[in-house]
Amino acid sequence: MKSSWIAVALVAFAFITSAGAQAGQDVWLAPSQTGPHGQAPGMKVQLLGESGQQKTYAVIFHTGDEAYSGLYEFAREYHVAAAHFTAIGALSGARLAWFDPARKMYRQIAINGQVEVLSMIGDIALNKGKPAVHTHMVVGFPDGSVRGGHVLEAHVCPTLEVMVTVEPNAMHRVADPATNLTLIDPSAHE
Repeated sequence: MKSSWIAVALVAFAFITSAGAQAGQDVWLAPSQTGPHGQAPGMKVQLLGESGQQKTYAVIFHTGDEAYSGLYEFAREYHVAAAHFTAIGALSGARLAWFDPARKMYRQIAINGQVEVLSMIGDIALNKGKPAVHTHMVVGFPDGSVRGGHVLEAHVCPTLEVMVTVEPNAMHRVADPATNLTLIDPSAHE
């Protein structure tokens, strides 16, 4: 009888844990789980200008695009080895995160419904020869409240306007065993 109660308790615990994860509460992700997971078929790119070897692009996303994945595709297609960017626009939803150094994991922050992108900043560097996008954003809700964090996903509606400055010298990310993150190391060369 005691073992059946334990089995029932374990099933109940699994159900409650699963329901909490589906509701976006206390979902923890390892840094290796935070890569791009979408597509941006409506993304358009325009070269705005060149100054020496530096280039500035407008990367414009439209409804239905997942912007984090799109920025990765932009970096890959345009062979970006170092860049920084800013953006404004609006989203129909997003998944942001907060990094806990003690756990070496990200806690997911679910953003449900229409929000304004008040600020989005980030950079692009190389990690093992491939572009790696790192970006944070602050979003605003209809009542003026805000939430922010590390971007995991950003679902555009109706637009996200990203201004990207591509630099001539590559930046490199290296594994940091203290955090399990890949961090920019100015002395690294691949």
